[in-house]
Amino acid sequence: MKVCVFGASSAHIDQVYIKTVEELGEKLARCGHSLVFGAGGTGLMGAAARGFKRGGGRITGVVPTFFRDEGVEQLYSECDEIVYTETMRERKAIMEDLADIFVIVPGGIGTFEELFEVLTLKQLNRHDKGIVILDIDGYYDGMELFMETAYKRKFITQKCRHLYENFDNIAAVVNYVNNYKPEGTPWQKLKLGD
Repeated sequence: MKVCVFGASSAHIDQVYIKTVEELGEKLARCGHSLVFGAGGTGLMGAAARGFKRGGGRITGVVPTFFRDEGVEQLYSECDEIVYTETMRERKAIMEDLADIFVIVPGGIGTFEELFEVLTLKQLNRHDKGIVILDIDGYYDGMELFMETAYKRKFITQKCRHLYENFDNIAAVVNYVNNYKPEGTPWQKLKLGD
């Protein structure tokens, strides 16, 4: 399965995040999965790539040419394949198309955007791919509280709770990836009612 990992590019984050995502990547690769990611060599993007490499997994990076040309961030040098795009939108679209499943690890604005885009597309039945969050050290606790408020105030239907899973340990994420089966829920059932 092609696992798309969305996560931080920051090189200034605590090592607990780096080590955990490297371990996750290695375990997923040892289960026979490959990586699709934003081609970054630092932060949790780099950690995922190093883990997949250590586990023997294939790595596909997708990145806009201006990242390379303008030195926006250091690219991971050991990708098996790099796909260059013109824009960030094209980058996301290609990663979404290539992926069979999405794993979200801690990240910043770009990661939040990627998470909510794949959630929105799944809600609208544009894909039926798995979405799972690895919530390291309670990083996504605040987001889950925010989502709970949105459910309670009926901005999001209760049925949308099932669009993704959130786990705080690697074993649960690996199990989710290994066993995910699409459900094929029509968007009307998610948008209407409770």
